[in-house]
Amino acid sequence: MDGRGRAVRMSVELPLWRALAGYRVLTLVYAVLIFVFGQDRFERPGVAVGVLAVMAVWTLATLPRVSSAARCTRPFLAVDLAIALTGILLTPLADAHAQTHDGPTLPSIWTAGSVLAFALKGGWRWAGFASSLVAVANIVQRGEPSADTFHNVLLVWVASIAIGYVVEVARASERTLARALEIEAATRERERLARDIHDGVLQVLAMVQRRGTALGGEAAELGRMAGEQEVALRTLVSGGLVPPSRTPEAAPAPAENAPAESGPPGPVDLRTLLAPCAGARVTLSEPGAPVLLPPGAARELAAAVGAALDNVRRHAGDAASAWILVEDWPDEVVVTVRDDGPGIPEGRLAQAEGEGRLGVAQSIRGRLRDLGGRAELLSVPGQGTEVELTVPRGKADT
Repeated sequence: MDGRGRAVRMSVELPLWRALAGYRVLTLVYAVLIFVFGQDRFERPGVAVGVLAVMAVWTLATLPRVSSAARCTRPFLAVDLAIALTGILLTPLADAHAQTHDGPTLPSIWTAGSVLAFALKGGWRWAGFASSLVAVANIVQRGEPSADTFHNVLLVWVASIAIGYVVEVARASERTLARALEIEAATRERERLARDIHDGVLQVLAMVQRRGTALGGEAAELGRMAGEQEVALRTLVSGGLVPPSRTPEAAPAPAENAPAESGPPGPVDLRTLLAPCAGARVTLSEPGAPVLLPPGAARELAAAVGAALDNVRRHAGDAASAWILVEDWPDEVVVTVRDDGPGIPEGRLAQAEGEGRLGVAQSIRGRLRDLGGRAELLSVPGQGTEVELTVPRGKADT
C-alpha cells in the first residue's frame, strides 16, 4: 500500500510479457542463423529470405505490442499467427527435401512465440487454439509426419496450455490480492475514523446526555436525544457501515486532551504536546531533555494519552487523580498513565467493545498498533488502572 493507505495493484504479468518480447527477438536471430549456416540445402533461397525478412520486420516493428495484454490485441495475434503458419507452409517451397527429413521449418521455434502470446493474452483456451493450428500446419508441411514431428507438436501444445493455465491462476491471485489490500485499507480507514469520532463527536454527545439528565426539564429531553444519537453513531462506526470513499477529508475535532494537528514539519517534542494534560488532578513527570518523535507519531501518542485521561474522568470521576510518566529510551518511548480510581471490572472492556464503545480498542490500542507499538492495560478492581503506551523509535520514524 502507498503512504495514504490505498491498495496498490501489483502486476504479475509484466515480467512474462518482457520475457516474451526477448524470446521473439532471440528466436528470430536463431531462425536467421539456421538459414545462414544451412542455405546450401535450399533450392529456392529467395523464398526463405523473403519469409525471414517479413518475420524480422514484423518482430521488430511489433515489439511494443507484446509489452502488455492491453496492447496485444486480437488483430495483432491473428496476423502474428498467420505469419508463423505461412512460414511453416512455405518451407517445402524453399526446401524441396523438407518433407523427407526432420529439419526445422523456416520460422523454427519463432512460431512458439505466437502461441505464447495467445497464452498470455487469453489463457489456456486461447493457447490450445493457437497450438492446434500450428500442429495442423506442421503435419501438412511434413506430408507424412514422423514420430519426431508428433513429439514436437505435442510438446508445444502441452507447454502452451500449461503456461496459459498458470497465467489464469496468476491473474486470479492478483485480483484476490488487490481485493485483500482494498479491504485492509478500508478497515484501517474505518478504524481511524472510529478513533476520530470517539475523540470528538461521541464524547460531546455523551457529555450532553449527562449534563442534560442532571439539569432536567427541557435539557433532559435534549440529553435523551443526544444519547440516542450516540448509540446510533457507535453502532454505525463499530459495524463498519461508513464507506471510506464517501467520508469527508476534513479533520474531525480532536479529543479533549488531544493536541492540535498543526505543528512543525520536523521532529516534535512530546513533552510540549503532553503539557496541556497536566492539571490539579493530573501530574506529569517527564525527562529533562526533549523527547523527540515524528509529528504524526507524537500527535497519535498524545491523543492516546488524552483518550486514557478521558476514560479516567468518565469512569473514575472528576475527583480521581492521574499520573503521567514519560520515559525516553534509546529504542523506544514509553508513556504510562495511572489513576487511583476503582479500576475496571473483569470482562468490562470486551463488553464495551461489543457495545460499540471503542475508547480502549481504537483510540488507545488502535493508535499504538498503527504506530507499530503496543498498549498494555493493567487494572485491579479497587486499586486503579495503569495504561502503558510503548512506541518503538524505528517503526515510529517510518
